[in-house]
Amino acid sequence: MFKKLDELQKLIDTSKPRKRLALAVSHDRYSLEAVHKAFTNGIIEPVLIGSEKDTAEMAKELGLNFYGASFIDEPVPDRAVELAVRMVHDGRADILMKGKVATPVILKAVLNKEWGLRSGHLLSHLSIFEVDTYHKLIGVTDVAMNIAPSLKDKIAIINNSVAYFNKIGIERPKVAVLGAIEMVNENMQATLDAALLSKMNQRDQIVNCIVDGPLAFDNAISTKSALNKGIKSEVAGDTDILLMPDIEVGNVLYKSLVWFAKAKVASLVLGAAAPIVVTSRSDSDDSKYYSILMAALG
Repeated sequence: MFKKLDELQKLIDTSKPRKRLALAVSHDRYSLEAVHKAFTNGIIEPVLIGSEKDTAEMAKELGLNFYGASFIDEPVPDRAVELAVRMVHDGRADILMKGKVATPVILKAVLNKEWGLRSGHLLSHLSIFEVDTYHKLIGVTDVAMNIAPSLKDKIAIINNSVAYFNKIGIERPKVAVLGAIEMVNENMQATLDAALLSKMNQRDQIVNCIVDGPLAFDNAISTKSALNKGIKSEVAGDTDILLMPDIEVGNVLYKSLVWFAKAKVASLVLGAAAPIVVTSRSDSDDSKYYSILMAALG
C-alpha cells in the first residue's frame, strides 16, 4: 500500500536500461523541469522534440543541463507531435509526453491509423492522488478522455485502471463506482451501471479487482460514513479506484482535490500501445514528474 507518490520511484529498477521518453513540443517550463529531474535521477532518457532554440533558451533560463539528451529540432508543433508519436510507434521511444501543445492535437496523432499508437483498446485517463486526509494513494478515472462513458466504456476504463494497479503491486484493487446516491434508482443511469458492474465483477466478467457500487463519494472514501448509512461493503472506506459517472464529475473532483485539498497528482493515458503522459497545463512540475514515474512503471 502506497501513501506517497514519490514511493513509486522505489519500484523502478535503475539497473535496467532507462525508458526513452519523447517530449512533444519541448519548450514547456514545467515539462522540462520534470523531464530533467527524471533524467538526472536515472529514470528516463529524454528526446526533446520541438524548437531547439526555444528549448535551449528555456533550459538555460531554468538552469537545467540536458547534456547527453537528444534534441530534434522541429519548430512546427504539429510536426513535432507527429515525430514524437512516430518515434514511439517505431519502437525508438517507450513513452510519449505532451509538452507545450493542446491535448486534442496529441491525441489526434495518437489515433492516427497509419503511425499512431492504437492498440484496439479504449483509451482512458487515470489520475492517482496523494491526499493527506486519505490513508493511501487513490485513483480517479476518467476525468479527461471519455465524456459520457457507456456501460461498455466503463468496463474498459475499469480494466485499464485495474491492470495498471496490478502492475504496481496492488493485486485486487477496490473499485468504487460512484453515483449521487448509494441506492439503485431506475431514473439515474449511473446507479444502474454501477449495479451491473458490481454483479459482473461477482460473476468474474471483470477480474483482478473488487467492484462495488453505486456508492456516493462520502461512503466510498469514509468507513464512518458507510457505517452511518448501514452500507456493508469491502470497498467502502478503503477504495483504491474511483470510477466517475462522466467527465464533468471527474473534472470537478480532480480540480477540487488539487486546488482545495492541495493534493498531489500524477496522470497517465492508458489503453494505447505505449504510456502517454498527458497532464493539465496548470499542473506543476512535481505533478508532471510523478506522471513520468507512472509512465516508467506502465
